[in-house]
Amino acid sequence: MRLVRVGPVGQERPAVWTGPDRAVDVSSFVTDVDGAFLASGGPERLAEWLARRSDLPEIDLSQVRIGAPISRPGKVVCVGLNYRAHAAEGGMAVPAEPVLFLKAAYTVVGPYDDVLIPPGSSKTDYEVELAVIIGRPARYLVGPAAAFGHIAGYAVTNDVSEREYQLERGGQWDKGKSCETFNPLGPWLVTADEIRNPQALGLELSVNGSVRQKSTTSDMIFDVAHLVWYISQFMVLEAGDVINTGTPHGVGLGMKPARYLRDGDVVELSIEGLGNQRQVFRQARAGR
Repeated sequence: MRLVRVGPVGQERPAVWTGPDRAVDVSSFVTDVDGAFLASGGPERLAEWLARRSDLPEIDLSQVRIGAPISRPGKVVCVGLNYRAHAAEGGMAVPAEPVLFLKAAYTVVGPYDDVLIPPGSSKTDYEVELAVIIGRPARYLVGPAAAFGHIAGYAVTNDVSEREYQLERGGQWDKGKSCETFNPLGPWLVTADEIRNPQALGLELSVNGSVRQKSTTSDMIFDVAHLVWYISQFMVLEAGDVINTGTPHGVGLGMKPARYLRDGDVVELSIEGLGNQRQVFRQARAGR
């Protein structure tokens, strides 16, 4: 099942994707797709309910705004340097353990929303990533094999970064990761039962029509199950939390010379089976 949320910012309503540009409104069953819905077995109950309904309002997705497929998460946990080729392009050693940092929850926006380049920024960058959405709380899991019982599903995410803030302003990666709009998510939350192998998904990202990133999740250093298990040793993963699992090679930082995003640039990205995103990057005004 592919869960989608549609409508203006702050007024999104839940729907289920039924085909190209089509969905059905399920707000008569659930008011929103959030952690409580996921933790209570909501997707399974929704699937059973849908099987008995044929009278639900249809939505033309081409005529409405698509929001992030879950409402504001409790936290976004990010993994750095998790693709072998990405570590190599930056001249960095493969990490012995996952590199973790947090991203503010308010960064999560819709997959087609504009992304704001911070005032004064000259090094805003893109990162196509596989997002894992947690469905049941995970704490101190006994091993990676236990991880899949805690995953609600997967989505496309763009882990937008400001490289000067991240790497040159005092050593705190969060500084370059938590600017507003820096985490487009969606268009769907694809439930875990539809993704047989999260380590065999193609990823691609282009800037102004030119492909910059093209890889597969098989190049991950630490796979999805390992990441969920590992993160649960250091913090409680709650239902609705998002894990950004790392980006492949081809980021602007890694190009020679580096090539960053400017006002008006169009970034398009996709992951096999999880859909597509498109953002226009806009220069934010100071003192808004």
